[in-house]
Amino acid sequence: MSTNQIEKKILLRAPVQRVWSALADATQFGTWFGVKFEGAFKPGAHMRGILVTTSVDAEVAKMQAQYKGTEFSVSIEQMEPGRIFSFRWHPYAVDPKIDYSAEPTTLVTFVLEQVAEGVMLTVTESGFDQIPLERRAKAFEANEGGWQIMVQVFEKFVTTYGKQEQARAR
Repeated sequence: MSTNQIEKKILLRAPVQRVWSALADATQFGTWFGVKFEGAFKPGAHMRGILVTTSVDAEVAKMQAQYKGTEFSVSIEQMEPGRIFSFRWHPYAVDPKIDYSAEPTTLVTFVLEQVAEGVMLTVTESGFDQIPLERRAKAFEANEGGWQIMVQVFEKFVTTYGKQEQARAR
């Protein structure tokens, strides 16, 4: 098992365009992930976010509540519509007393692959071996568990939550 990289795969029974917009639109991303961003995602953008908890799953929102109000930043790397979305961030940067800006970042990549049953989503976070030793194991462990949960929240968002929101808007 690698301690440098986390990988999660999930089959999404949703159109690729729905999956893509849930990743590439900063507002939709924020809804399922539990963060409020200022502005739109675009390659090269440096985005500031504030954790607000997910609107999609009440149990996950409870787990996120202890970090509500935590600020963090992401740098958007790549956006290939319907295929790849990636960003860099400081993993598990949750202590407001610590300045993480001088630390290396990890790369989070979402790859979409059209398959007969829907869309296979692969989420990879790599670069943990560059994180300072005193934080590395905790950051890896936290994000390993976090991505396990968040791919399920994402599935719920693209297959159920969005439809409920659209129905309410009508």
